[in-house]
Amino acid sequence: MEKCPVGRLWAFLGFGLGAVLGATVQRTNFCTMGAISDVVFMDDWNRFRSWMLAIAVAVLGSQFLYQTGRVDLAQSIYLTTNLGWTGAIIGGLLFGFGMTMTGGCGNKTLVRLGAGSLKSLVVALFLGIFAYMTLRGLTGVVRVQFESFTMIDLAAMGLETQGMPDMVAALTPIPLDIARLAVGALLVSGLLWFCFKSADFRSSPGNIWAGLIIGSLIPAAWVITGVLGADDFDPAPVASLTFVSPVGESIQYLMTFTGATINFGIAVVGGVIAGAFFMAKARGEFRIESFTDGADMGRHIVGGSIMGMGGVLALGCTIGQGVTGMSTLALGSVIALLSILAGGVFGMKYLEHGSFGGALSALFVRG
Repeated sequence: MEKCPVGRLWAFLGFGLGAVLGATVQRTNFCTMGAISDVVFMDDWNRFRSWMLAIAVAVLGSQFLYQTGRVDLAQSIYLTTNLGWTGAIIGGLLFGFGMTMTGGCGNKTLVRLGAGSLKSLVVALFLGIFAYMTLRGLTGVVRVQFESFTMIDLAAMGLETQGMPDMVAALTPIPLDIARLAVGALLVSGLLWFCFKSADFRSSPGNIWAGLIIGSLIPAAWVITGVLGADDFDPAPVASLTFVSPVGESIQYLMTFTGATINFGIAVVGGVIAGAFFMAKARGEFRIESFTDGADMGRHIVGGSIMGMGGVLALGCTIGQGVTGMSTLALGSVIALLSILAGGVFGMKYLEHGSFGGALSALFVRG
């Protein structure tokens, strides 16, 4: 039993980091689901570019920490030698589709909750419950069996991680350190070019600041857990920002507070809600929002449940895999991100046409 539930410095810092994230998202309307929606329905790429800028900044900062030996990203869940490619695909598709039903990803759900949305309270509850069920509960047994049949053991191929630089180094005569620099530089420069080639994006300071701040929080979190949390007697896992499993752990923590132990993810979840709340109050944006009807409630419950299951299968969400995972240059994160994008686009078409058949026709039938 932990004597002081928030007795670790990294837990306080995690709360502060989450508060910055929550306030930033509330202030700038940074939203990964909204970014996909803007592209699909309005051909507006600004919020999508903000997301890509966050990835570029996260990669730059995280790889600097990794290359200089300050944080060992190989100890994170993203760079294991077990490549769960099917989980990344199926989970990513489920998460992407689910977030369109709820109108936002895990992070945005917490931000809206802080700003007064009762819809997001229901979504967070079902997301957390189904995430925990898939992680350690009823459906966890099925997940473990599924992963055992589909996982690719990269260690058997002589690879130490599933990082793309490791694969480049294994297939070419390029040394690993050089491969990391090359892959990281190529990704960062490509993303920055994509973002800032747009005059419209260059003239939208809110989107630029959102990408810069959120991207910077990823390496900051690595430092908190990988440096400040590096206690040989009571270590914290090397982790950064993600919002699926931590929501489930937060619900469990609230129910078992006396004997529970707070961790970095729980602290960040609390910080995001608090940061969004104070920003919403300061800007006069705090509003109690409820469901319009039973169908609206049902859609959000189903979406939250799917997000919980999908996020655990994919090892993360649009932030957890889409920014944090990408910062490690893990192949699994690339697969998960592309799958989330595909699931999100399909979900948008489903909402537009009202059926799976209509969505498929819109995507694949031309003329």
